[in-house]
Amino acid sequence: MAVHAARASAPARPGDEFELVYIDSAGVRQRGPLSLCWSVPFERAGAVRQFTSRRGQRSFSGLWFFATSGEHVGYESWLERDRLMLLDADPDVLTVSSQPFWLCWQDKDERPVRHAPDYFVRRRDGTAVVIDVRADDRIGPKDAAKFAATARACEAVGWGFERVGALDAVFAANLRWLSGYRHRRYHQRVHADQLRRVFARPVPLMEGASAVGDPLGVLPVLFHMLWLRELQADLRSAALSETSLVRVAGGLR
Repeated sequence: MAVHAARASAPARPGDEFELVYIDSAGVRQRGPLSLCWSVPFERAGAVRQFTSRRGQRSFSGLWFFATSGEHVGYESWLERDRLMLLDADPDVLTVSSQPFWLCWQDKDERPVRHAPDYFVRRRDGTAVVIDVRADDRIGPKDAAKFAATARACEAVGWGFERVGALDAVFAANLRWLSGYRHRRYHQRVHADQLRRVFARPVPLMEGASAVGDPLGVLPVLFHMLWLRELQADLRSAALSETSLVRVAGGLR
């Protein structure tokens, strides 16, 4: 490939020790040095690994409807699904791809190593974050080495890197509930405008919903606005309930 010729004749650049293997937006397998490939829109890349499902496997794979971009994104465990859910609820995130590339390098003994990060995240400001999802108690020495190398690769080209584990149980449960109302079909402008007026000051959830109209019709709009962070409640300390205080604006975090 031309990219290899350019690499051979050019001086070393940050990231030259790493190569990427990826599936481009046209479905074609590509390979090249990270230093030349970093600008590829990996948020549109195809998954480089197949999501498997077999009897007796420890984790569960599936597809998450990512409401922010209107696309389905793959996951290979409940931890990954919950992380996708959190990313979907983050207003700073534009789109996410799963298993976006193989990152290839040589270890200290010059043996080939490769690693496929779990997610590539494109934020609304144009920056990128690579995410690996692994529970804290399931990181062995080889995993730690791969995560450290991935962090170095990301730093070399200006990407962020995060190794994340399980979400807080209460927060995750609240987000799972709200995620059921993440689809745009739950937006109703009239109810939304009324809810913003009612919750201009902190008001208990059900009291505010009832002030707008029949809770059966109002609550889905309210939950959608909480998901979008147009309304705010404490989602970390206790389960969301009819007495939870809700107010306009702020964030879920």
